[in-house]
Amino acid sequence: MSTISILTNKLRSGTPVLSAWCGLPDPSVAGLLAREDFDAITIDMQHGAIDFAATLRAIPLVAAAGKPALVRIPVGEFAAASRVLDAGAAAVIAPMINRVEDARRFGGFVKYPPLGQRSWGPHGAVPLSGLEPRTYFAQANGFSLAFAMIETREALGAVDAILGAPEIDGIFVGPSDLSIALSNGAENNPTGPEASAALEHALARAKAAGKFIGVYASSGERGGDLAKKGFDLVSIGTDTSFLRTGAQVALKAAR
Repeated sequence: MSTISILTNKLRSGTPVLSAWCGLPDPSVAGLLAREDFDAITIDMQHGAIDFAATLRAIPLVAAAGKPALVRIPVGEFAAASRVLDAGAAAVIAPMINRVEDARRFGGFVKYPPLGQRSWGPHGAVPLSGLEPRTYFAQANGFSLAFAMIETREALGAVDAILGAPEIDGIFVGPSDLSIALSNGAENNPTGPEASAALEHALARAKAAGKFIGVYASSGERGGDLAKKGFDLVSIGTDTSFLRTGAQVALKAAR
């Protein structure tokens, strides 16, 4: 099984996919974390310090560990979705998708015609897929996944329409930004009652639509709770948080 199609198969199996979240600019960090027991690695080009060139180098390092790479692209840079898929990413997460029109435009860069408008040039994806070019083209729409982020009041209100877009495979909820939006900027409380109710709503709507749902969790404990609730794709911390936690544990033991 290729490192690209393995993500879709894992998500369809019903077992939660646990992903590390990487934003440090050195691609070897993503490759190193892929050697741990994560199911996938997510590379963050939106808030992370990693740029496009480093992301392209990180994807094959993740694949070398037998893991799929997901990429969160910057806000509105939908054309980057095609480029990271061409490099061998298994899925793309697009932030700030507030309307069904945003979702369809984003998804159009993920899917080949007739579903979308992705153009041909999978220089890294074909070798990583293990498929012949013609077979890759025929099957890519099934395993190149588009996740639309739900992180505003407007997006939450349009979640059914976004999930109904044929180019979209699922949604990915950002609880911190959602809590900021729902409180009109009064707080950043991703585990508060309003954000928690929004997560439950998004989860129910995704399940009803038969689409995948992912979520960001700041810790393994929180990620485990969300996985038990039924989220398909769960981030369980960042590369920087792993680095700091490891340093704190070592220093505590030494002192």
